[in-house]
Amino acid sequence: THSTQPADAAQRSVQYRSLCIFFLHHSYRDNKPTRRSRAICKTNQGGDRTLLLAAMATKIYIVYYSTWGHVATLAEEMKKGAEAVPGVEVNVWRVPETLPEDVLGKMHATPGREDHPVITARQLAEADGILFGFPTRFGMMAAQMKAFFDSTGGLWQAQSLAGKPAGVFFATGTQGGGQETTALTAVTQLTHHGMLFVPVGYTHGAGMFGMDEVKGGSPYGAGTFAGADGSRVPSDAELALAAHQGKYFAGVAKKLKAV
Repeated sequence: THSTQPADAAQRSVQYRSLCIFFLHHSYRDNKPTRRSRAICKTNQGGDRTLLLAAMATKIYIVYYSTWGHVATLAEEMKKGAEAVPGVEVNVWRVPETLPEDVLGKMHATPGREDHPVITARQLAEADGILFGFPTRFGMMAAQMKAFFDSTGGLWQAQSLAGKPAGVFFATGTQGGGQETTALTAVTQLTHHGMLFVPVGYTHGAGMFGMDEVKGGSPYGAGTFAGADGSRVPSDAELALAAHQGKYFAGVAKKLKAV
């Protein structure tokens, strides 16, 4: 009998080269493969499909600001939903805080989660799709998130975010606190970057039509009510919509990356 090892090795090599060609084709920027994609294929001549497939994964960033933890909770549910989509890699980030520690203490703000690192503006360009979450201040996004968007001028100049899908989610103190105005005013940030706004719509089905309980969220994105004193926690219905939005958004981003 003859050993099949050389044939198997040759087959793996052909499969790897095919994957590498596909990877390079879908990793273009400025009409040429990105430096990172070329480096991965060049240094991975052994044909490690695991490394290459990991590099080909659709990268979803969930970027948020949270004062009392409500938006952070929604972000975690979105992560679970997005991770349910095969071939998707999810990272959750916080934007930098702008308030002094003594002020946060007087507000009884919840400390930032250590498992959600603080992101820099330039890191946004690494993602294939981004979900932005924030609480509402007077009907629009909190100043911390707006300050973060204001720091993305370099990305705007380089058009680094153009064509990337983006979605939003939010928390308000009350039902009339700006669930939809916050989303609408946030879309201007995405528009100026040339990003593709992906609303959740009514894709959650019956879960969005029930009138038997008070719940946040809208066709623009998942949402929750914190209550006037911040004591209300996200309900099961609100968490379900957040998980659905994460899964739905990841599926859309994955399809767009394959185009």
